[in-house]
Amino acid sequence: MLGQRLRNLRHDRGLSLKQLSEEASISIALLSQVERDQLDPSLDTLRKLAKALNVPLFSLFHEVAEEVVAVVRRSRRPSLTTAPGAVSYTRISPGFGRLEVLEGILDPGGASSPDLWEHNSQECAVVLAGTLTVEFAEESYSLTEGDSIYFDSKHGHRYVNSSPHPCRYIVTVTPPSF
Repeated sequence: MLGQRLRNLRHDRGLSLKQLSEEASISIALLSQVERDQLDPSLDTLRKLAKALNVPLFSLFHEVAEEVVAVVRRSRRPSLTTAPGAVSYTRISPGFGRLEVLEGILDPGGASSPDLWEHNSQECAVVLAGTLTVEFAEESYSLTEGDSIYFDSKHGHRYVNSSPHPCRYIVTVTPPSF
């Protein structure tokens, strides 16, 4: 499903495999394998592709017709998990509109990305359980259960769990770009 969606988005934009691979800074071979569903890409690769295609990350998985009211059942939430020991996200919001809501779970020692990254959005996160460090530009902010943070995502940032316990948090992004 991911491969077909990527191929459709690439074709809709009139891009060749080479053009998209260059724009996303990934190899043509990797892109080709992902489009043929022969390889599950890393979160970093998915972020690069979403950015190159100018779409929110979770929109790579499927398109949802816009509804006036949408109920997202916990058992039907789309999810994305990076390598063990990192982060997993499930989308709480339905995947359309101007707001994206995600539940993140960071394993001890995990991070939302290998490096600080930026995108054209604003974010607000609240910690539900555990301790979360938000690295933002040159600063770090330590949050515990009930604490929240709001920032402009155009600046480099990432979420890190330096504690020995898992961290669970909700993050909202507007406009969707995750």
